[in-house]
Amino acid sequence: MAEFEEIVLRANGLSFSALAHGQGPIVLCLHGFPDHRRSYRLQMPALAAAGFRAVSPTLRGYEPSSQPSDGDYHVIRMAEDVVAWIDDLGAERVHLVGHDWGAIISYAVAALAPERLHSLTTLAVPDLGGLLRHHGLRTIPTQIWKSWYILFFQIPWIPDRLLPKRDWAFIDRLWRDWSPGWSPPARELAIVKNALAQPGVRNAALSYYRSLFSIDREARRTLELLMQTIVTPTLAITGAQDGCMDTTLFDSAMRPQDFPGGLTIERILGAGHFPHQERHDEVNRLLLAWLRRYTPV
Repeated sequence: MAEFEEIVLRANGLSFSALAHGQGPIVLCLHGFPDHRRSYRLQMPALAAAGFRAVSPTLRGYEPSSQPSDGDYHVIRMAEDVVAWIDDLGAERVHLVGHDWGAIISYAVAALAPERLHSLTTLAVPDLGGLLRHHGLRTIPTQIWKSWYILFFQIPWIPDRLLPKRDWAFIDRLWRDWSPGWSPPARELAIVKNALAQPGVRNAALSYYRSLFSIDREARRTLELLMQTIVTPTLAITGAQDGCMDTTLFDSAMRPQDFPGGLTIERILGAGHFPHQERHDEVNRLLLAWLRRYTPV
């Protein structure tokens, strides 16, 4: 496994540790839940070898140094973090890649600051604005059952106490249910659990879900942002066996007319919710072809 450079990014008065590898145009990679900045460990060497600089930060709240005193975990705040990271990296534009929550944040960044992006690549989660706009849940009612954990996370106290029980068995269950038939490397899953066990991280991770369903001003601003048209060229990758976000949501929620900059949907057979880890060779091939297409000469 390649040795990655450790760097620190700053945004909104917070510090975010990140892994970096390679030199060239920046590819900023955002992890999801329950995951960690090493989510892209199988992409970063391929990106570096192809002449890119891959940077994979730790998202807001996933370490003590990036936990805001006001407890603000609205998506719009994370989108602002990303724009600040781009500034901190000294880049005018970057390629943005996001998985799970990282995908949701990436759609928000594309709406907030499209002028800062060369391209957008999302993994496992469709555009939430399109999902609402085209009533995707009505066409795929089974998704409501698959999203049971989101409703569970809205309950006070109980999820906070349950998550770390029996060596974080709840996390094992999510990975197993979301990517059926695939077993993540034990070492990597242990790193994820260790990250979640840091002070304040469990609360932060749950606050992402709770903030999305709050009714305050920032939640409304987030919804308005997510409902905007995405003008950045977008590659959306979905695992055909995703047990978290039904792969057919991409067909109902993501329409070409909502992506005037271009939209490509790629479905990875034999992969679940973590296609970049389960079928990394195929994802790397798709990703590199996409990045080369939208990297200025």
